[in-house]
Amino acid sequence: MAIECLVLGAGQEVGKSCVVVSIGGKRIMFDCGMHMGYLDHRRYPDFSLISETGDFNSALTCIIITHFHLDHVGALPYFTEVRGYQGPIFMTYPTKAMAPLMLEDYRKVMVERRGEEEQFSHDHIVDCMKKVTTLDLKQTVQVDKDLQIRAYYAGHVLGAAMIYAKVGDTAMVYTGDYNMTPDRHLGAAQIDRLQLDLLITESTYATTIRDSKYAREREFLKAVHKCISGGGKVLIPTFALGRAQELCILLDDYWERMNLKIPIYFSAGLTIQANKYYKMLIGWTSQKIKDTYAIRNTFDFKHVCPFDRSLINASGPCVLFATPGMISGGFSLEVFKQWAPSEKNLVTLPGYCVAGTIGHKLMSGKPTRIDIDKDTHIDVRCQIHQLSFSPHTDAKGIMDLVEFLSPKHVILVHGEKPKMATLKGRIQSELGIQCNDPANNETVLIPTTQNVKINATKMFMRSCSHADFHSVKNSLPCLSDSSFGDSEASNLVRNEKVVEGILVMEKTKTAKIVCEDEFLQTLHVEEHKVQFEYSCPAEKCREQVSCQSNSGPPPSDGNFSETC
Repeated sequence: MAIECLVLGAGQEVGKSCVVVSIGGKRIMFDCGMHMGYLDHRRYPDFSLISETGDFNSALTCIIITHFHLDHVGALPYFTEVRGYQGPIFMTYPTKAMAPLMLEDYRKVMVERRGEEEQFSHDHIVDCMKKVTTLDLKQTVQVDKDLQIRAYYAGHVLGAAMIYAKVGDTAMVYTGDYNMTPDRHLGAAQIDRLQLDLLITESTYATTIRDSKYAREREFLKAVHKCISGGGKVLIPTFALGRAQELCILLDDYWERMNLKIPIYFSAGLTIQANKYYKMLIGWTSQKIKDTYAIRNTFDFKHVCPFDRSLINASGPCVLFATPGMISGGFSLEVFKQWAPSEKNLVTLPGYCVAGTIGHKLMSGKPTRIDIDKDTHIDVRCQIHQLSFSPHTDAKGIMDLVEFLSPKHVILVHGEKPKMATLKGRIQSELGIQCNDPANNETVLIPTTQNVKINATKMFMRSCSHADFHSVKNSLPCLSDSSFGDSEASNLVRNEKVVEGILVMEKTKTAKIVCEDEFLQTLHVEEHKVQFEYSCPAEKCREQVSCQSNSGPPPSDGNFSETC
């Protein structure tokens, strides 16, 4: 039996995460995201590869969404309400609460402001969420009689989860996005040590080793303070949920300590609405926030207030959080057009930017001009700072997780092809684990081992308790020749307990292991004994004296005793 993995998105790229895994006759879709860098057919996964007839209800056992970011949930309303999937959908409660906010904000930006063709409506989002069943952390959910799933805390954003799935003896984990180090408002990812056939992990920062969190925070605060001290404006393009809250906590605390009066703005009511959920879901946040909650809710910001569009061209310094992140459109792009031509202003990019977005172009170098379309371009004279406040784990975190779980196989997704290849090589050479990094629309077959349950007789169990200790090397004939070489055998740990038995497998009966003495009874045959008689020729000596050999079998040393 093998695990079949069909990568519909995030294969050798970051965007539209979607992996369909067939395990033990069950077919699970992990995440159903959209690509933020495309507006054509590449925006969504190619769902026709799941079912040519479009019968997705029969083709899939369930869908599991790891968190509320659009590259993981953005295609879900389209898949359920337009393409017709009506089966089970699972996600954590925070994800179910936040996802509609993200989806509706995206729909408004793309349809109402940019005039694009509507992919799904507001009603589609509402109806989609009605199909969702929520998961609690470490709660084992029996999807059907064979498939069980369990969610583990992933950090990254509020409600993000790693997913454990098991069918029979075959088990796997799909990480989604995760963070192995805690930050100001979220804890580090936590997962049990599990026996896994397969681990599917993100690899966004496959080759990056980050500086300490405190060094990155100091650099960020220094850049912001320098800009506003010179009378400039700071644009922080970020998604409304996640990094926005992390950086607001950091700036709010800094403003309080430095007694600064420069305004900090949120660009949208979406973030204010999201903060209400953050206040409610304290149990999903970091330990520090939980500990101080009785005194003060960290998300009650003192120095952050809503932004009015009329203030875009207002004089004086300010700091503005504008959505969406990556400057992929919406209000962050509108503000960027106005502020980019001024040398006094600063654009700081706190996280990963997908290829094809303006944020990615800014991170790839400092362009003096960016073309939005054939009729629109932006002169870029402002300062550009790229700061790693991404909620993704770095290369060390990925290696630590793989080593901790020690799965039999690893599949890398959600990363850039050259960097994934480097990480793949490290996993195979340093950890000795087979690793794959498939591209979009490729299928990977992962071999698995199946455990067979056998019974043991009472006599065999008694023989186990009285067994002698032997070296492992002495028991090697019991192993196949391909299992170990002579050099490997000599290095095996010695003094292991070795018990000999006979495995009996009969039709319609459970296999069992028996002692040698019981074997004949199992076969219902009588014992037969074979006796051997030894004889050897006698020779005469030259002196014609007869030699008589000692009667009886030859001594064990092989020497004959003769009398002449």
